[in-house]
This record gives sequence, structure tokens and C-alpha cells, in this order.
Amino acid sequence: MKLSKVKAVSSLIVGTMLLSACVSDPYTREEKTSNAVKYGAIGAAICGIIGSRDSSKHARNAALGCGVIGASIGAYMDSQESKLRESLERTGVSVKREGDQIRLIMPGNITFATNKSDIKPDFHPVLDSVVTVLREYDKTIVEVQGFTDSTGGYQYNMKLSEARARQVAGYLQEGSILAQRLVTVGKGPENPIASNSTPQGRSQNRRVEIKIRAIEQ
Repeated sequence: MKLSKVKAVSSLIVGTMLLSACVSDPYTREEKTSNAVKYGAIGAAICGIIGSRDSSKHARNAALGCGVIGASIGAYMDSQESKLRESLERTGVSVKREGDQIRLIMPGNITFATNKSDIKPDFHPVLDSVVTVLREYDKTIVEVQGFTDSTGGYQYNMKLSEARARQVAGYLQEGSILAQRLVTVGKGPENPIASNSTPQGRSQNRRVEIKIRAIEQ
């Protein structure tokens, strides 16, 4: 099958998916497309081109199949994101959506005491809310990352960030999140999200992040 025909097949599938899923924002009245459909459309386009190396039937099936897979993952993450936002509202935890990945940003001032790796008791209910959602949406990998500001020695900060990541992952595991789903990483002062030259910035950089991504099957 010629590449131009494959592109036509993929374009038709993508166009159909996008047109069927435009919804109006209830506040702005502007049309927008759900993440589930966007990911499905991207998957259809890419896999349709891959299928061009085989028969025309294979190309069409590749585009359709990958579109369904992409849409399915997108819908799964859409639903999980909604549950997390509802559960973590007004807790101080930020919920960020990045493609088909969800990132939870947990500031250090609500999770740990200064220079400590023991989780504050007041933060346990927040983590319990995260556990509840992760148990429901169990087809995900959960990466726990620890961060520090730039004050103090590099090696000390690396060890502290690793210890904090392990503490959070351990708490999730105690809540029946399988160890096989959990990954821990200590980032130390790497990847700051604010300036380390001010107390406010350093406070933001001392944090734990949980990155949640779907297990592609």
C-alpha cells in the first residue's frame, strides 16, 4: 500500500475521532478535545504509517487498533486524574497532567520536618487518599521522586531525597500498593522548580513528586 493511501486512511480515522469528541467547556463555551481522543488520534496516525509496510488491510487495522489503544489509555488516565483532583483538593498537593502521565507535587513543608525523612502524621490522610485511587487504578507504574533545595552538601541532599522517596513508597506499599508497581528515585537538588536564592523558592524545591503512568499492554 502506498504511503499516500496510508496517510489518507489514518487521516480519515483521526478526523472522525476528533470530530466526534469535541465538547464545549461549560465555563468558556469553547470547544475542546478530550485527552483520550487526542492520544487515540495520535496513535492511529503513527500506527497507520507503520502499517504501510504491509498490506492495505494491515495498515487500516494498525491505525484502528492503535487508535483504540491510545484512546483507552487516555480515558483511563483521564478518569484517574479526575479522582485524584477530587481527593486532593485543598490538601496542598498539586496535580499536573503531562501527556498520558500524572504528576503529584507534594511540598516538603507538608510532608516532612526540616532535615527529616519521617512523614509528618498530619500528611498520612493525604497519602491515604492517594492510596485509595492507586488501588482502584492498578494498571499503572508509580515512581516516587525525592528532591531537596541546594543548601547543604550534595551527597547529604542526595541521601535525604532518597530516604524521603523510600518513606513515601513504603507508606504506599503498606496501603497494599504492590511493590512491583513502585519505583523510588532520589534527585537531591536536581530539577528545581523555583529559585534557590530565596526562602520561598527553596521551600518549593524541597518536595516529593509521584509520577503515575499507565502500563501499556
